[in-house]
Amino acid sequence: QVQFVESGGGLVQAGGSLRLSCAVSGSNFRFNAFGWYRQAPGNQRELVASITSSGSTNYARSMKDRFTISRDNAKDTVFLQMNSLKPEDTAVYYCNFRLATNNWSQGTQVTVSS
Repeated sequence: QVQFVESGGGLVQAGGSLRLSCAVSGSNFRFNAFGWYRQAPGNQRELVASITSSGSTNYARSMKDRFTISRDNAKDTVFLQMNSLKPEDTAVYYCNFRLATNNWSQGTQVTVSS
């Protein structure tokens, strides 16, 4: 079974940066597309960014100029570099396949203080 292990979250002031990592096991990593998702309290989970097997990326409109998704096929890891963080970015961040399955992990908490 595929397992996603997210890390790198934390508490940061508005304007700061964080880099999230997602270690993926149990999949043919290099052939899969992945996404970073987030869920804030009271909100639905939303797709933040995605990356295809060839490295093409796509972003939600509000994150496009601030977030960067990348992948390391040698390490089976997906990254999310988040810059210029805002309080509204506060959420639990998850990774999953780009076409998400119901196999969600615990995610990593990102809290942005104003």
